[in-house]
Amino acid sequence: MDWVNAVIQGALLGGLYALFAAGLSLIFGVMRLVNIAHGDLIVMAAYLGLTTSVALGVHPLLALVLVIPMMAAIGYVLQRGILNHTLGDDLLPPLLVTFGLSVIIQNVLLEGYSADPQKMNGGALETASVSVGSLSLGLLPILTFVVAVGVIAGLQWMFYHTALGRSFRAVSDNQDIAQLMGLNKRHIFGLAMALALAVTAIGGIFLGIRTSFDPSIGGGRLIFGFEAVIIGGLGNLWGTLAGGVILGVAQTVGAKIDPGWQILAGHIVFLLILAVRPNGLFPRVSA
Repeated sequence: MDWVNAVIQGALLGGLYALFAAGLSLIFGVMRLVNIAHGDLIVMAAYLGLTTSVALGVHPLLALVLVIPMMAAIGYVLQRGILNHTLGDDLLPPLLVTFGLSVIIQNVLLEGYSADPQKMNGGALETASVSVGSLSLGLLPILTFVVAVGVIAGLQWMFYHTALGRSFRAVSDNQDIAQLMGLNKRHIFGLAMALALAVTAIGGIFLGIRTSFDPSIGGGRLIFGFEAVIIGGLGNLWGTLAGGVILGVAQTVGAKIDPGWQILAGHIVFLLILAVRPNGLFPRVSA
């Protein structure tokens, strides 16, 4: 039963990783942009949630009402003002610019909040649990997983059933033809980044409730997000959820074998899958 519990806990942890990864998958699928600063943006969202919840005296989940539009606005301005100018056939400029952005965000957070670990007060949600047979499952991990499924289902529906989704798919398939059809690709890219950072805001809030955070942890969240995206298949949103679950299960099973193997086990599983399926388990098939 202990092993079953480890697998279930890992699957629930995968929901948090899927929230980290969904934004990465979205922006790569739409504009083939690899955002090195994504992990630091997750941490920035956590700090915005902390500041909002403390200043207004509200629960961190209620702070999402303000944090989501703030992160979306930051994403749109960032894409239109900086990142659009780096896009092209060469992958190096956006990598260098987002790496520089990562350094800037870390230092700004360090100046504003210090290096001391912070944590949001989730109240009773942090310790509440439900019993399933002989297992006791935390309410917060369950809520995180349910939200991750809901977010990814919403993004998938948006992609295939709305005008914005059709615009995303059009510029992803062929930017020049999309421009000729009257789409402003710079605006569409800005909306894609805004949507990606809105999802990132949700991941950042759940991260801040679940565990402590500081300005330096963005790199680790970026790695988990990348691994989930690549395991599932680049550009495949449901694959991203599957990748997060696989990564989470690998980590909890590794920790069950030896506490020191938790992170290492996830990296090993990632490398094994990458060696066998370089395009991920569920790569997006082009029409």
